[in-house]
Amino acid sequence: MKANHLILFGVLFLGITSIEAQEKKSLSLDEAIHLAWEKSNEVNLANAKVTTKKYELQSVKNNIYPDLKASAQYQRLTKASVNMKTNSSDSNSDNKAPNVDQLVLGQINATLPIFSGFKLKNSIKVSDNLYQAETANALQTKEETAMKVINYYAALYKAQKTVELLNENYKSAQQRVKDFTELEKNEIVPKNDLLKTQLQLSKVQLSLDQAKSNLSVVNYELTSFLKLDPKTIIEIRESDFYNFEMNNIPTDENPALENRKDLEAIRLQEKASQASIKVARSGYYPSLSLIGGYTTLDLKNVVTVQNAMNFGVGISYNLSNIFKNATEVKVAKSQAEELQASEMMLTDYIKVQVQKAIEDYDLAVKQKGVYAQAVEQATENYRILKDKYDNGLADTNDLLEADVEQLSSKINNTVAKANVIQKYYNLLSVTGQLNQTFNLSKI
Repeated sequence: MKANHLILFGVLFLGITSIEAQEKKSLSLDEAIHLAWEKSNEVNLANAKVTTKKYELQSVKNNIYPDLKASAQYQRLTKASVNMKTNSSDSNSDNKAPNVDQLVLGQINATLPIFSGFKLKNSIKVSDNLYQAETANALQTKEETAMKVINYYAALYKAQKTVELLNENYKSAQQRVKDFTELEKNEIVPKNDLLKTQLQLSKVQLSLDQAKSNLSVVNYELTSFLKLDPKTIIEIRESDFYNFEMNNIPTDENPALENRKDLEAIRLQEKASQASIKVARSGYYPSLSLIGGYTTLDLKNVVTVQNAMNFGVGISYNLSNIFKNATEVKVAKSQAEELQASEMMLTDYIKVQVQKAIEDYDLAVKQKGVYAQAVEQATENYRILKDKYDNGLADTNDLLEADVEQLSSKINNTVAKANVIQKYYNLLSVTGQLNQTFNLSKI
């Protein structure tokens, strides 16, 4: 009796474990995108790069503060020979030399740069522009990550709807086979018609198996991208996907040229390169700085120095820079020209990208209208042929063909509606407006 209870408990436990293993999760598109922004390796890497540039900027700004150095020495001297020279007339007298066996030295020195050919000022500009450029790159990474989620999400939605429609059609095909089996037994329809319905059921079964496989693959890709448990099954409700109005649809490339973060990043890098040219030119100028210090010294039995303070102005100039620095300037100018060329190339690419996105969106809208009509037409066509078949005016081939056309039109219509949303978001992405749509401030 106790063994039976244990078996029953084990069965129940395995059943619960199996249910938990296949956890179902409803996830809206907005939630999926914010989850990706939080978990994505690409976004985390982009944020880390921004943080690095921020610290680099702070490091360069720290150079405006004076350098303050302190040093101390203690040295033991062995058998030092000391010759004390004085102005005494009796310089050859037999004075005993002092025993010098240790040296104590302490120094504090401060240097404050005043002028270095504007190198410090322009170095700060370089770092600041690079920091802003990296920030823009991070926003562009978030834009691209959001678009990846949308593509996965749309693919999952299409796969789920396709499975739903094929399941419905499979049930209808099963019922048709049962009906034709009874009709064939009663010799109302020929064996050939029954075989046709069975063949169609097999085709639907194959399509359903393929659709389920595609659904499983896309679900795994999305859960992996969002760093969820791979066993999680994401369920998408229609309200999760179609819950907004498509307003302010871009019609040209102007919004992209204003909003694209990758274009903004390269423009900021170009500004940094212009400042780098000025940094290179600073080598032609001398460096001027304020200097000051404090020294204390004790050479045992010889001399003691205390409160020795000094201050003044220091100037330095590397004469070889007159000849060498020209190359550094040329390198900086060449890098600036590279960035200018890159900006022009990216601008041309963005224009083409936007134009294609506009055309793709317009095509998706037109296809949606055509497929919506096709559903009505296919549904009506199936109804008419079903009536004709029931009245002996159409054969089985016509009925099955009409059923396939009806199923195909429904799948195409579902895919077309999802394509419109997908192409709309893609248009927002290539014009640099996708982040604002999902409220980037939430992350």
